Amino acid sequence: MKTMPKRLLVVEDEASLLRVLEVQLSTAGFHIEKAVSAEEALPVLDRGGLDAVLTDLKLPGMEGLELLARIRHADPALPVIIMTAYGTVETAVQAMKAGASDYVLKPFSLDDLVMTINKALEVRALREENRQLKEELSRRYQFDNIIGRSSKMQEVFAAVTRVAPTRATVLLAGESGIGKDLIAHAIHHHSPRRARPFVKINCSAIPENLMESELFGHEKGAFTGASAARAGKFEQADGGTVFLDEIGDVPSPVQVKLLRVLQEREFERLGSNKTISVDVRVIAATNQDLRAALEQGAFREDLYYRLNVVPINIPPLRERKEDIPFLVEHFLAKYAADTDGRVASVSPAALEKLVAYHWPGNVRELENVIQRAMVMTAGTRLEPADIQLDVDRRASPAPDGAHFLPAGYSLEQYEQELIREALRRAGGNKSQAARLLGLTRNSLRYRLSQMGIES
Repeated sequence: MKTMPKRLLVVEDEASLLRVLEVQLSTAGFHIEKAVSAEEALPVLDRGGLDAVLTDLKLPGMEGLELLARIRHADPALPVIIMTAYGTVETAVQAMKAGASDYVLKPFSLDDLVMTINKALEVRALREENRQLKEELSRRYQFDNIIGRSSKMQEVFAAVTRVAPTRATVLLAGESGIGKDLIAHAIHHHSPRRARPFVKINCSAIPENLMESELFGHEKGAFTGASAARAGKFEQADGGTVFLDEIGDVPSPVQVKLLRVLQEREFERLGSNKTISVDVRVIAATNQDLRAALEQGAFREDLYYRLNVVPINIPPLRERKEDIPFLVEHFLAKYAADTDGRVASVSPAALEKLVAYHWPGNVRELENVIQRAMVMTAGTRLEPADIQLDVDRRASPAPDGAHFLPAGYSLEQYEQELIREALRRAGGNKSQAARLLGLTRNSLRYRLSQMGIES
Protein backbone atom coordinates (compact mmCIF):
# COMPACT_ATOMS: atom_id res chain seq x y z
CA MET A 1 0.00 0.00 0.00
CA LYS A 2 1.48 3.32 -1.10
CA THR A 3 1.79 5.91 1.67
CA MET A 4 0.78 9.51 1.07
CA PRO A 5 3.61 12.11 1.21
CA LYS A 6 3.75 14.18 4.38
CA ARG A 7 2.29 17.68 3.98
CA LEU A 8 4.74 20.35 5.11
CA LEU A 9 4.02 24.09 5.37
CA VAL A 10 7.13 26.20 4.77
CA VAL A 11 6.96 29.84 5.91
CA GLU A 12 9.89 31.95 4.61
CA ASP A 13 9.88 35.60 3.45
CA GLU A 14 13.02 35.29 1.30
CA ALA A 15 11.62 34.22 -2.06
CA SER A 16 14.79 32.56 -3.37
CA LEU A 17 15.26 30.45 -0.23
CA LEU A 18 11.58 29.54 -0.22
CA ARG A 19 11.87 28.31 -3.81
CA VAL A 20 14.99 26.26 -3.01
CA LEU A 21 13.28 24.68 0.00
CA GLU A 22 10.20 23.87 -2.07
CA VAL A 23 12.25 22.08 -4.76
CA GLN A 24 14.59 20.24 -2.40
CA LEU A 25 11.95 19.11 0.10
CA SER A 26 9.64 18.01 -2.72
CA THR A 27 12.52 15.93 -4.07
CA ALA A 28 12.92 14.46 -0.55
CA GLY A 29 9.33 13.21 -0.71
CA PHE A 30 7.30 15.95 1.02
CA HIS A 31 4.20 17.68 -0.33
CA ILE A 32 4.93 21.39 0.15
CA GLU A 33 2.55 24.21 1.04
CA LYS A 34 4.30 27.61 1.14
CA ALA A 35 3.76 31.07 2.55
CA VAL A 36 5.90 34.24 2.60
CA SER A 37 4.44 35.54 5.87
CA ALA A 38 2.64 34.39 8.99
CA GLU A 39 -0.52 36.14 7.83
CA GLU A 40 -0.41 34.15 4.57
CA ALA A 41 0.25 30.93 6.52
CA LEU A 42 -2.81 31.23 8.79
CA PRO A 43 -5.44 30.26 6.15
CA VAL A 44 -3.32 27.23 5.20
CA LEU A 45 -3.20 26.22 8.87
CA ASP A 46 -6.98 26.69 9.16
CA ARG A 47 -7.58 24.22 6.32
CA GLY A 48 -5.81 21.56 8.37
CA GLY A 49 -4.29 18.32 7.13
CA LEU A 50 -0.69 19.41 7.73
CA ASP A 51 1.91 17.03 9.16
CA ALA A 52 4.50 19.67 10.14
CA VAL A 53 5.43 23.36 9.83
CA LEU A 54 8.85 24.78 8.96
CA THR A 55 9.03 28.52 9.67
CA ASP A 56 11.59 31.28 9.89
CA LEU A 57 11.74 33.24 13.14
CA LYS A 58 12.21 36.61 11.45
CA LEU A 59 9.11 37.35 9.37
CA PRO A 60 7.53 40.62 8.19
CA GLY A 61 4.50 41.61 10.24
CA MET A 62 3.63 38.79 12.63
CA GLU A 63 6.90 37.14 13.73
CA GLY A 64 7.66 33.46 14.03
CA LEU A 65 7.13 33.29 17.82
CA GLU A 66 3.61 34.69 17.52
CA LEU A 67 2.87 32.26 14.67
CA LEU A 68 4.15 29.44 16.90
CA ALA A 69 1.80 30.54 19.68
CA ARG A 70 -1.16 30.55 17.23
CA ILE A 71 -0.26 27.02 16.03
CA ARG A 72 0.14 25.70 19.58
CA HIS A 73 -3.27 27.07 20.52
CA ALA A 74 -4.98 25.55 17.48
CA ASP A 75 -3.11 22.21 17.28
CA PRO A 76 -0.75 21.42 20.19
CA ALA A 77 0.43 18.18 18.53
CA LEU A 78 1.50 19.71 15.19
CA PRO A 79 5.34 19.70 14.93
CA VAL A 80 6.88 23.14 14.32
CA ILE A 81 10.56 23.43 13.29
CA ILE A 82 12.16 26.88 13.57
CA MET A 83 14.73 28.21 11.09
CA THR A 84 17.08 30.83 12.49
CA ALA A 85 20.47 32.46 11.94
CA TYR A 86 23.39 32.04 14.33
CA GLY A 87 22.81 35.47 15.82
CA THR A 88 19.33 34.57 17.10
CA VAL A 89 20.03 31.22 18.78
CA GLU A 90 18.73 32.55 22.11
CA THR A 91 15.42 33.32 20.42
CA ALA A 92 15.37 29.78 19.01
CA VAL A 93 15.82 28.39 22.53
CA GLN A 94 12.96 30.63 23.63
CA ALA A 95 10.87 29.13 20.82
CA MET A 96 11.70 25.61 22.04
CA LYS A 97 10.46 26.55 25.50
CA ALA A 98 7.29 27.89 23.86
CA GLY A 99 6.61 24.54 22.23
CA ALA A 100 8.67 24.31 19.03
CA SER A 101 9.71 20.75 18.17
CA ASP A 102 13.23 21.66 17.07
CA TYR A 103 15.28 24.31 15.27
CA VAL A 104 17.88 24.47 12.47
CA LEU A 105 20.61 27.07 12.05
CA LYS A 106 21.10 28.86 8.75
CA PRO A 107 22.88 27.96 6.59
CA PHE A 108 21.91 24.28 6.82
CA SER A 109 22.31 21.25 4.59
CA LEU A 110 19.31 19.52 3.06
CA ASP A 111 20.25 16.24 4.79
CA ASP A 112 20.29 17.89 8.23
CA LEU A 113 16.98 19.63 7.55
CA VAL A 114 15.25 16.44 6.35
CA MET A 115 16.63 14.51 9.34
CA THR A 116 15.26 17.16 11.74
CA ILE A 117 11.83 17.14 10.09
CA ASN A 118 11.65 13.33 10.07
CA LYS A 119 12.67 13.20 13.73
CA ALA A 120 9.84 15.59 14.63
CA LEU A 121 7.38 13.50 12.60
CA GLU A 122 8.55 10.29 14.32
CA VAL A 123 8.05 11.86 17.76
CA ARG A 124 4.55 12.92 16.76
CA ALA A 125 3.77 9.41 15.47
CA LEU A 126 4.99 7.83 18.71
CA ARG A 127 2.90 10.23 20.79
CA GLU A 128 -0.14 9.49 18.66
CA GLU A 129 0.46 5.75 18.97
CA ASN A 130 0.80 6.14 22.73
CA ARG A 131 -2.41 8.16 22.89
CA GLN A 132 -4.29 5.55 20.87
CA LEU A 133 -2.89 2.76 23.05
CA LYS A 134 -4.05 4.54 26.19
CA GLU A 135 -7.49 5.04 24.68
CA GLU A 136 -7.63 1.38 23.68
CA LEU A 137 -6.63 0.30 27.18
CA SER A 138 -9.21 2.67 28.60
CA ARG A 139 -11.93 1.19 26.37
CA ARG A 140 -10.81 -2.37 27.08
CA TYR A 141 -11.03 -2.05 30.84
CA GLN A 142 -14.28 -0.11 30.95
CA PHE A 143 -16.95 -2.34 32.48
CA ASP A 144 -19.09 -2.26 29.33
CA ASN A 145 -16.19 -3.93 27.48
CA ILE A 146 -15.78 -6.73 30.04
CA ILE A 147 -18.63 -8.95 28.89
CA GLY A 148 -21.00 -9.57 31.75
CA ARG A 149 -24.68 -8.71 31.49
CA SER A 150 -25.76 -11.19 34.16
CA SER A 151 -26.80 -10.07 37.63
CA LYS A 152 -23.84 -11.91 39.18
CA MET A 153 -21.34 -10.04 37.02
CA GLN A 154 -23.10 -6.75 37.69
CA GLU A 155 -22.50 -7.43 41.39
CA VAL A 156 -18.79 -7.90 40.61
CA PHE A 157 -18.70 -4.60 38.68
CA ALA A 158 -20.44 -2.83 41.56
CA ALA A 159 -17.83 -4.15 44.00
CA VAL A 160 -15.02 -3.02 41.68
CA THR A 161 -16.57 0.45 41.42
CA ARG A 162 -16.62 0.77 45.21
CA VAL A 163 -13.13 -0.56 45.89
CA ALA A 164 -11.16 0.88 42.92
CA PRO A 165 -10.74 4.46 44.26
CA THR A 166 -9.43 3.16 47.61
CA ARG A 167 -6.06 1.71 48.66
CA ALA A 168 -7.63 -1.49 49.98
CA THR A 169 -6.05 -4.84 49.15
CA VAL A 170 -8.35 -7.04 47.04
CA LEU A 171 -8.54 -10.83 46.80
CA LEU A 172 -10.14 -12.11 43.59
CA ALA A 173 -11.40 -15.68 43.87
CA GLY A 174 -12.71 -17.96 41.18
CA GLU A 175 -11.88 -20.75 38.78
CA SER A 176 -9.23 -20.56 36.05
CA GLY A 177 -10.29 -18.91 32.82
CA ILE A 178 -12.93 -16.55 34.21
CA GLY A 179 -11.01 -13.32 33.56
CA LYS A 180 -9.58 -12.42 36.96
CA ASP A 181 -6.77 -10.53 35.20
CA LEU A 182 -9.33 -8.33 33.39
CA ILE A 183 -11.02 -7.50 36.69
CA ALA A 184 -7.64 -6.69 38.27
CA HIS A 185 -6.82 -4.39 35.34
CA ALA A 186 -10.23 -2.73 35.69
CA ILE A 187 -9.61 -2.02 39.40
CA HIS A 188 -6.25 -0.44 38.53
CA HIS A 189 -7.70 1.51 35.59
CA HIS A 190 -10.46 3.03 37.73
CA SER A 191 -8.09 3.93 40.58
CA PRO A 192 -6.00 7.07 41.17
CA ARG A 193 -2.98 4.90 40.26
CA ARG A 194 -4.07 4.39 36.64
CA ALA A 195 -1.13 6.39 35.24
CA ARG A 196 1.40 4.35 37.23
CA PRO A 197 2.63 0.79 36.51
CA PHE A 198 0.40 -2.29 36.63
CA VAL A 199 2.73 -5.24 37.26
CA LYS A 200 1.34 -8.76 36.94
CA ILE A 201 3.11 -11.69 38.60
CA ASN A 202 2.02 -15.26 37.84
CA CYS A 203 3.15 -16.97 41.04
CA SER A 204 2.59 -20.47 39.64
CA ALA A 205 4.95 -19.82 36.72
CA ILE A 206 7.96 -18.75 38.81
CA PRO A 207 10.30 -21.48 40.14
CA GLU A 208 10.34 -21.49 43.92
CA ASN A 209 14.08 -20.80 44.14
CA LEU A 210 13.65 -17.65 42.03
CA MET A 211 10.43 -16.26 43.49
CA GLU A 212 11.99 -14.12 46.23
CA SER A 213 14.39 -12.54 43.73
CA GLU A 214 11.57 -12.02 41.20
CA LEU A 215 9.35 -10.24 43.73
CA PHE A 216 11.91 -8.29 45.74
CA GLY A 217 15.01 -8.12 43.55
CA HIS A 218 18.60 -9.02 44.34
CA GLU A 219 22.07 -7.56 44.60
CA LYS A 220 25.06 -8.57 42.50
CA GLY A 221 26.49 -11.83 43.80
CA ALA A 222 23.45 -12.65 45.95
CA PHE A 223 23.39 -16.14 44.39
CA THR A 224 25.07 -18.07 41.61
CA GLY A 225 24.32 -16.35 38.33
CA ALA A 226 23.43 -12.96 39.88
CA SER A 227 25.94 -11.04 37.76
CA ALA A 228 24.24 -7.68 38.31
CA ALA A 229 21.82 -6.04 40.72
CA ARG A 230 18.18 -6.23 39.68
CA ALA A 231 15.01 -4.51 40.88
CA GLY A 232 12.12 -6.80 41.74
CA LYS A 233 8.49 -6.50 40.70
CA PHE A 234 7.51 -4.51 43.79
CA GLU A 235 10.12 -1.86 43.05
CA GLN A 236 9.01 -1.73 39.41
CA ALA A 237 5.41 -1.17 40.53
CA ASP A 238 6.18 1.67 42.96
CA GLY A 239 3.26 4.10 42.90
CA GLY A 240 1.09 1.61 41.03
CA THR A 241 -0.47 -1.82 41.43
CA VAL A 242 0.95 -5.31 41.91
CA PHE A 243 -1.29 -8.16 40.72
CA LEU A 244 -0.31 -11.46 42.37
CA ASP A 245 -2.01 -14.13 40.28
CA GLU A 246 -2.25 -17.68 41.74
CA ILE A 247 -1.27 -16.38 45.19
CA GLY A 248 -1.87 -19.85 46.68
CA ASP A 249 1.33 -21.07 44.99
CA VAL A 250 3.62 -18.72 46.92
CA PRO A 251 5.98 -20.89 49.06
CA SER A 252 6.02 -20.42 52.84
CA PRO A 253 9.39 -18.58 53.13
CA VAL A 254 8.26 -15.95 50.62
CA GLN A 255 4.86 -15.63 52.33
CA VAL A 256 6.64 -14.18 55.39
CA LYS A 257 8.32 -11.47 53.33
CA LEU A 258 5.12 -10.78 51.42
CA LEU A 259 3.27 -10.27 54.71
CA ARG A 260 5.82 -7.64 55.72
CA VAL A 261 5.32 -5.76 52.44
CA LEU A 262 1.56 -5.68 53.02
CA GLN A 263 1.98 -4.51 56.62
CA GLU A 264 4.95 -2.16 56.41
CA ARG A 265 5.32 -1.45 52.66
CA GLU A 266 9.03 -2.25 52.92
CA PHE A 267 11.51 -5.06 52.21
CA GLU A 268 15.15 -5.80 51.40
CA ARG A 269 16.54 -7.12 48.16
CA LEU A 270 18.05 -10.59 48.30
CA GLY A 271 21.67 -10.18 49.47
CA SER A 272 21.15 -6.67 50.86
CA ASN A 273 20.53 -5.11 54.29
CA LYS A 274 19.20 -1.87 52.82
CA THR A 275 15.47 -1.40 53.46
CA ILE A 276 13.43 -0.29 50.44
CA SER A 277 10.07 1.42 50.91
CA VAL A 278 7.40 1.23 48.23
CA ASP A 279 3.90 2.58 47.70
CA VAL A 280 1.96 -0.20 45.99
CA ARG A 281 -1.61 -1.41 45.90
CA VAL A 282 -1.87 -5.22 45.99
CA ILE A 283 -4.50 -7.25 44.16
CA ALA A 284 -4.25 -11.02 44.58
CA ALA A 285 -6.09 -13.79 42.79
CA THR A 286 -6.56 -17.49 43.40
CA ASN A 287 -8.42 -20.45 41.97
CA GLN A 288 -7.75 -22.44 45.14
CA ASP A 289 -9.60 -22.71 48.43
CA LEU A 290 -7.25 -20.70 50.63
CA ARG A 291 -9.26 -21.52 53.76
CA ALA A 292 -8.59 -25.20 53.16
CA ALA A 293 -4.92 -24.33 52.65
CA LEU A 294 -4.97 -22.60 56.05
CA GLU A 295 -6.25 -25.77 57.70
CA GLN A 296 -3.55 -27.83 55.97
CA GLY A 297 -0.85 -25.40 57.11
CA ALA A 298 0.08 -24.58 53.52
CA PHE A 299 -0.88 -20.90 53.71
CA ARG A 300 -0.26 -18.42 56.51
CA GLU A 301 -3.37 -17.28 58.33
CA ASP A 302 -2.06 -13.76 58.96
CA LEU A 303 -1.20 -13.34 55.27
CA TYR A 304 -4.63 -14.60 54.25
CA TYR A 305 -6.40 -11.95 56.33
CA ARG A 306 -4.05 -9.24 55.02
CA LEU A 307 -4.97 -10.22 51.47
CA ASN A 308 -8.65 -10.80 52.11
CA VAL A 309 -9.50 -7.19 53.02
CA VAL A 310 -11.98 -6.90 50.14
CA PRO A 311 -12.89 -10.33 48.71
CA ILE A 312 -14.51 -10.43 45.26
CA ASN A 313 -15.79 -13.79 44.04
CA ILE A 314 -16.08 -14.06 40.27
CA PRO A 315 -18.70 -16.64 39.21
CA PRO A 316 -17.84 -19.42 36.75
CA LEU A 317 -19.40 -19.26 33.30
CA ARG A 318 -21.80 -22.14 34.04
CA GLU A 319 -23.44 -19.96 36.72
CA ARG A 320 -24.02 -17.05 34.33
CA LYS A 321 -25.02 -18.69 31.10
CA GLU A 322 -27.03 -15.64 30.09
CA ASP A 323 -23.65 -14.04 29.28
CA ILE A 324 -22.74 -16.71 26.72
CA PRO A 325 -24.59 -15.18 23.70
CA PHE A 326 -22.88 -11.83 24.32
CA LEU A 327 -19.47 -13.48 24.73
CA VAL A 328 -19.99 -15.45 21.50
CA GLU A 329 -20.86 -12.23 19.66
CA HIS A 330 -17.74 -10.60 21.08
CA PHE A 331 -15.45 -13.46 19.99
CA LEU A 332 -17.02 -13.58 16.52
CA ALA A 333 -16.08 -9.92 16.08
CA LYS A 334 -12.64 -10.39 17.66
CA TYR A 335 -11.61 -13.18 15.26
CA ALA A 336 -13.44 -11.96 12.16
CA ALA A 337 -10.13 -11.03 10.53
CA ASP A 338 -8.98 -14.67 10.76
CA THR A 339 -11.69 -15.59 8.23
CA ASP A 340 -11.66 -12.30 6.26
CA GLY A 341 -15.11 -11.57 7.70
CA ARG A 342 -16.57 -14.74 6.16
CA VAL A 343 -17.95 -16.12 9.47
CA ALA A 344 -20.22 -13.51 11.02
CA SER A 345 -22.89 -15.38 12.98
CA VAL A 346 -23.84 -18.52 14.87
CA SER A 347 -26.99 -20.55 14.24
CA PRO A 348 -29.65 -20.84 16.99
CA ALA A 349 -28.94 -24.58 17.27
CA ALA A 350 -25.19 -23.99 17.68
CA LEU A 351 -25.84 -21.29 20.28
CA GLU A 352 -28.15 -23.69 22.14
CA LYS A 353 -25.32 -26.26 22.18
CA LEU A 354 -22.92 -23.65 23.58
CA VAL A 355 -25.33 -22.57 26.30
CA ALA A 356 -26.03 -26.18 27.33
CA TYR A 357 -22.34 -27.00 27.89
CA HIS A 358 -20.90 -26.74 31.43
CA TRP A 359 -17.62 -24.93 30.45
CA PRO A 360 -15.04 -26.28 32.90
CA GLY A 361 -12.47 -23.96 31.28
CA ASN A 362 -14.83 -20.98 31.57
CA VAL A 363 -14.52 -17.94 29.28
CA ARG A 364 -11.04 -18.93 28.08
CA GLU A 365 -12.37 -22.29 26.87
CA LEU A 366 -15.33 -20.61 25.15
CA GLU A 367 -12.99 -18.23 23.33
CA ASN A 368 -10.82 -21.11 22.13
CA VAL A 369 -13.87 -23.08 20.93
CA ILE A 370 -15.23 -20.12 18.94
CA GLN A 371 -11.84 -19.28 17.40
CA ARG A 372 -11.26 -22.92 16.39
CA ALA A 373 -14.78 -23.22 14.93
CA MET A 374 -14.38 -20.01 12.90
CA VAL A 375 -11.07 -21.15 11.42
CA MET A 376 -12.22 -24.68 10.59
CA THR A 377 -15.77 -24.14 9.30
CA ALA A 378 -16.43 -24.03 5.57
CA GLY A 379 -19.65 -22.08 6.02
CA THR A 380 -20.53 -18.47 6.70
CA ARG A 381 -22.06 -19.13 10.10
CA LEU A 382 -21.29 -21.60 12.86
CA GLU A 383 -23.46 -24.70 13.05
CA PRO A 384 -23.64 -27.35 15.79
CA ALA A 385 -21.22 -29.60 13.88
CA ASP A 386 -18.62 -26.82 13.96
CA ILE A 387 -18.70 -26.63 17.76
CA GLN A 388 -16.17 -29.15 19.08
CA LEU A 389 -16.43 -29.49 22.87
CA ASP A 390 -14.06 -31.39 25.14
CA VAL A 391 -15.53 -34.23 27.17
CA ASP A 392 -15.27 -33.47 30.88
CA ARG A 393 -13.76 -36.69 32.18
CA ARG A 394 -13.86 -35.40 35.73
CA ALA A 395 -17.65 -35.50 35.65
CA SER A 396 -17.77 -39.02 34.18
CA PRO A 397 -17.58 -42.12 36.41
CA ALA A 398 -14.58 -44.36 35.89
CA PRO A 399 -15.27 -47.68 34.17
CA ASP A 400 -16.62 -50.18 36.67
CA GLY A 401 -16.71 -47.56 39.39
CA ALA A 402 -13.41 -47.34 41.29
CA HIS A 403 -12.13 -50.82 40.34
CA PHE A 404 -9.27 -49.44 38.23
CA LEU A 405 -7.09 -49.96 41.33
CA PRO A 406 -6.34 -53.40 42.77
CA ALA A 407 -8.59 -54.52 45.57
CA GLY A 408 -7.32 -53.91 49.09
CA TYR A 409 -5.76 -50.50 48.43
CA SER A 410 -5.70 -48.29 51.52
CA LEU A 411 -6.87 -44.67 51.40
CA GLU A 412 -3.23 -43.57 51.66
CA GLN A 413 -2.22 -45.80 48.74
CA TYR A 414 -5.18 -44.54 46.74
CA GLU A 415 -4.14 -40.93 47.40
CA GLN A 416 -0.54 -41.64 46.37
CA GLU A 417 -1.72 -43.28 43.17
CA LEU A 418 -3.83 -40.20 42.36
CA ILE A 419 -0.82 -37.95 42.95
CA ARG A 420 1.38 -40.04 40.65
CA GLU A 421 -1.32 -39.97 37.96
CA ALA A 422 -1.68 -36.18 38.28
CA LEU A 423 2.09 -35.74 37.97
CA ARG A 424 2.08 -37.96 34.89
CA ARG A 425 -0.71 -35.96 33.25
CA ALA A 426 1.02 -32.70 34.13
CA GLY A 427 4.32 -33.88 32.67
CA GLY A 428 6.02 -33.52 36.04
CA ASN A 429 4.87 -29.91 36.53
CA LYS A 430 4.03 -29.80 40.25
CA SER A 431 1.99 -26.59 40.07
CA GLN A 432 -0.18 -28.04 37.30
CA ALA A 433 -0.49 -31.36 39.16
CA ALA A 434 -1.57 -29.50 42.30
CA ARG A 435 -4.33 -27.75 40.32
CA LEU A 436 -5.52 -31.07 38.87
CA LEU A 437 -5.76 -32.44 42.41
CA GLY A 438 -7.39 -29.32 43.86
CA LEU A 439 -4.42 -28.78 46.21
CA THR A 440 -2.05 -25.90 46.84
CA ARG A 441 1.51 -26.37 45.67
CA ASN A 442 2.68 -26.43 49.30
CA SER A 443 0.15 -29.15 50.18
CA LEU A 444 1.34 -31.26 47.27
CA ARG A 445 4.97 -30.71 48.26
CA TYR A 446 4.20 -31.95 51.78
CA ARG A 447 2.49 -35.10 50.45
CA LEU A 448 5.38 -35.78 48.08
CA SER A 449 7.83 -35.57 50.95
CA GLN A 450 5.72 -38.09 52.88
CA MET A 451 5.90 -40.37 49.83
CA GLY A 452 9.69 -40.03 49.71
CA ILE A 453 9.55 -38.14 46.40
CA GLU A 454 11.80 -35.08 46.06
CA SER A 455 9.62 -31.98 45.89
